[in-house]
Amino acid sequence: MPDTSSHDRLIEPQHQADLLLYRLYRIHITAGRLVVHMCESEFGITRREWRILSFLAEREGALSSQLAEHAMLDRARTSRTLTTLASKKLVVRQPKPSDRREVNVFLTDEGRRLYGAIYPRVAAINRELVSGLTAAQRQQLDTMVDALQAQASRMVAAAPEAPLPQDGGE
Repeated sequence: MPDTSSHDRLIEPQHQADLLLYRLYRIHITAGRLVVHMCESEFGITRREWRILSFLAEREGALSSQLAEHAMLDRARTSRTLTTLASKKLVVRQPKPSDRREVNVFLTDEGRRLYGAIYPRVAAINRELVSGLTAAQRQQLDTMVDALQAQASRMVAAAPEAPLPQDGGE
């Protein structure tokens, strides 16, 4: 049975290092360095570009506004990222015939090839990160992450004035 007399640092953090958001951020930055290094040094794309490419691989033809929402970037930053990806010939933008202000975005063959080269390596980094956990711990963590995301979404919905981070959390 766990020691219930010990301090619950998740509910009553005493230091920055006790804050859940800070702890998650450190995991993201620490392990994410491997993804950033691989994307930048081997494939010539940024993490932001990778996020947009990976979303498109799952949802071809998404609207640029949907990409912004999913990537948690403002529309202007998403538009600039799409312009860069288009200049690298990794995506194409097609205005909707019914409303030319809305643009559907598609991967090019080169974009699909790049995604196919990167995704298995990102998945391997993910696999290695959680490899120190048992199957039961991974299932628990998965359930807890879903619960935390749902709570975070409820918190943001209750405070709609909360803007997106300017850097998309990077």
